[in-house]
Amino acid sequence: MQYRRLGKTGRDVSAIGFGAWAIGADWGAVDDAESLRALHAAADAGVTLIDTADVYGDGRSERVIGQFLRERSGERFFVATKMGRRAPLDMALYTPENFRAWVDRSRENLRMDRLDLVQLHCLPTSIYYHPETFAALDDVVAAGAIASYGVSVERVEEGLKAIEYPGVASVQIIFNMLRQRPADHFLAEAKRRDVGVLARVPLASGLLTGKMSRQTDFDASDHRSYNRHGEAFDVGETFAGVDYETGLAFVEELRGMVPAGATMAQMALRWILMFDGVTAAIPGAKSPEQARANAAAADLAAIPPATLERIRAMYEERVKPLVHQRW
Repeated sequence: MQYRRLGKTGRDVSAIGFGAWAIGADWGAVDDAESLRALHAAADAGVTLIDTADVYGDGRSERVIGQFLRERSGERFFVATKMGRRAPLDMALYTPENFRAWVDRSRENLRMDRLDLVQLHCLPTSIYYHPETFAALDDVVAAGAIASYGVSVERVEEGLKAIEYPGVASVQIIFNMLRQRPADHFLAEAKRRDVGVLARVPLASGLLTGKMSRQTDFDASDHRSYNRHGEAFDVGETFAGVDYETGLAFVEELRGMVPAGATMAQMALRWILMFDGVTAAIPGAKSPEQARANAAAADLAAIPPATLERIRAMYEERVKPLVHQRW
């Protein structure tokens, strides 16, 4: 496992984290005992970064992680959670009082006196033009309820605006082989400002595992079934905003590039770690086997320059017109 400093938090975290959306909701059936086993498997493989949100299963993900932390007492993990989407996306609701209430609820769920990192969770773009919002977060840090704060964004422009605020320690942004725009400018600017970058949706909702086909059937409770056109939330969250057929064709061309002894998912995660400015990728896992496989991606050899160039060319030709300027 590699470890990298997460920007202004000053903390070293594993380059492969544990994304905990899937152990809360929106990815089909969830079993809490299996989720706990997955968390333990990740920890045993060297994972120290866990990412969750108060809205994942309305606190279910946080509570499972809280139980895991109790079972691994004495070990040090870095838990990043998010807030802001349990309420309607209304600027009037992002008040200091609500911030404190949401933070306190996450502290209770996670059984933590002070949260390591709280991220504003894909809130309206206008929030980045309200300095008082970030001043309120500075106050929560000063009160000792959280150690650091950051943002999770939909668009590159939101990330660039957010890091103008000196208190923003990290940005979580969609970055994978099918969503490459952050590499154009954002990653370098975040590094220049000492802001950590967490690459979310790193496997494009599973497309980049290479395990899906036209016949793959998704449970009705899985966002890959009900949000393909943005019916529930931003369509960019599902398959990275790429239509399913285009994604499958991209994956077919990738198959011949996968290194011997590795899976396509591991190559896709290792690809993310090749970029200077990325702190960690945060793939989800619902089983111990998935968690161990994800963690092992950090141990793969560097991807050869010729392969990186070919993947970029595939993106430019097939995918860029669909997603590049949208997010």
